[in-house]
Amino acid sequence: MKMIADENLAFTDYFFAEFGEIHHKAGRTLTAHDLSDADALLVRSVTQVNAALLKDSSVKFVGSATIGTDHLDLQALEAHKISWSNAAGCNAQAVAEYVITALLHVQPELLHAEDRFTLGVIGLGNVGSRLVKMAQLLGWRVIGYDPLVKLNGVEQVSFETLLTSSQAISIHVPLTKAGSYPTYHLINAQALAQMSPQTILINSARGPVVAEADLITDIQKTGRKVVLDVFEHEPEITAEVLDLITLVTPHIAGYSLEGKARGTQMIYDAFCAKFAFDATKRFESQLPVCEAYFQGQDLKAALAAHLSQIYDIARDDANLRACVKNGKVEQHAFDFLRKTYPLRREWAAHAGPIA
Repeated sequence: MKMIADENLAFTDYFFAEFGEIHHKAGRTLTAHDLSDADALLVRSVTQVNAALLKDSSVKFVGSATIGTDHLDLQALEAHKISWSNAAGCNAQAVAEYVITALLHVQPELLHAEDRFTLGVIGLGNVGSRLVKMAQLLGWRVIGYDPLVKLNGVEQVSFETLLTSSQAISIHVPLTKAGSYPTYHLINAQALAQMSPQTILINSARGPVVAEADLITDIQKTGRKVVLDVFEHEPEITAEVLDLITLVTPHIAGYSLEGKARGTQMIYDAFCAKFAFDATKRFESQLPVCEAYFQGQDLKAALAAHLSQIYDIARDDANLRACVKNGKVEQHAFDFLRKTYPLRREWAAHAGPIA
C-alpha cells in the first residue's frame, strides 16, 4: 500500500510502516498530484481535504488525527466513496491542562481562589467536559453553555448568563456556519459587550469562532486579558493582534505527547478496520517515563511548585512573538514552530490526577 502522511504526525512509522510505503509530506502544501496513486491519506487540521485534492486519486481512506472535521469535506469524501476517520477526544486532556496553565499564568492567584472564581465553558463535548472536571479539582465554580449536550455535574446556563456571570470564558466548540447553533463569530461585538471588561477570554478551539476585528476593538476599549492559541486568519497573524493579546501560542494547545500518540492510534485503529488488518499496537508502549512532580504532594502544591516545569507556556508565547517580520508572523516560521514543537507531557505522566 502507498500512504501519504503529514510529516508532523506522531508515531506514523510505528503504526503504519508494516502496511507499505509511507511518503511524509508537508500537510499544508499537499496537492492532487501527491495523492494520484495513494491508497490512504493521513492528515492534521492544516490540510483541506476537499474535492480538488481528491480529484482522480485512488485514495480509499482518509484519517485525520484531530478532534475537529471542519477541514474535511465530508460530502466530497462520501461522493468519492472514501472512508474517513478523525480522532475526537484524542487531545482533550492536553487542551484542558493548557487552559488551566494559561489561566494560572495570566492570574497566578487563581490557584487558591476556590469557588470565588467562576469559569465559563462554552461547549461541553470531549474537551469542555474534561476542562470542567479539571477546574472542579481546583475548587473553582464552573458554569457551562452547550445547547446540544447535557452534562451531569455542571451548572448549565444560557449563553447570555455565561457571558455576564463568568470571570473567565474558555471556548471549546467546532467551527460551524450552518445549523441551529452556528459557531462562526459566536464571540462578536455583541457578545463581548455583555462580558465584564475583567473577564478573561480564552480560545483554543477554532480561530473564526472569535471575530478578530471585534476582539481588537474590544481590547482597545476595555484592556481585556485574552489568551489565543488559534487565530481567525491563521496562519496570517498580524503584529497588531499579537501586541494586544495577553498570551499567545502557535495552535499547540493539544500538543501533548499523549494527545499526539492517541490521535495517531485512533486513525490506525480505523485504518485497520477499513482494510481488515489486526490492530495490535498501542501508543503507551512508545512513551518514556518522566519526572513524577505530583507524587507526595496535593494538586495545588504540585502546581505551585512545578507548573512551569510541566509546561512553560511563557516560552511558547515568546517563540510565537519572535516570528513577527514586517508586521506579521511569517507562515514558514509559524509552521516550523509547530513542526519542531517539543511535545509536553500530560499531568498523568507526572503521576498527577486526571479527571
